[in-house]
Amino acid sequence: MTAFAAVVDALFADPNIGREAFYTSEGGAPVLVRIVSRQADAITDFGDARLWSETTRIDLRVAEVFNPRPGDRLEMDGEAYLILGEPVRDRERLVWTVDLRPA
Repeated sequence: MTAFAAVVDALFADPNIGREAFYTSEGGAPVLVRIVSRQADAITDFGDARLWSETTRIDLRVAEVFNPRPGDRLEMDGEAYLILGEPVRDRERLVWTVDLRPA
């Protein structure tokens, strides 16, 4: 395990940063995973206008979710979400960043 992988594992395990969620791939059984929530607002340029929107974005460890796909489901804190768009991996290939929408 690399030093970076150890740090990522520590961040996801930290109860102040990471939390538990259930991940369900299409046709699969729910799996308990650790996530890090980003939930940042997004500002998108559209011509001369700037549009603000709330987003729900989370990080998943590649070690727990090998291949997340659009439409896969995450449940956290009693709320259900679907993955929206293509997930993106970090440079080290340890963390997926996914955008979510309410299910």
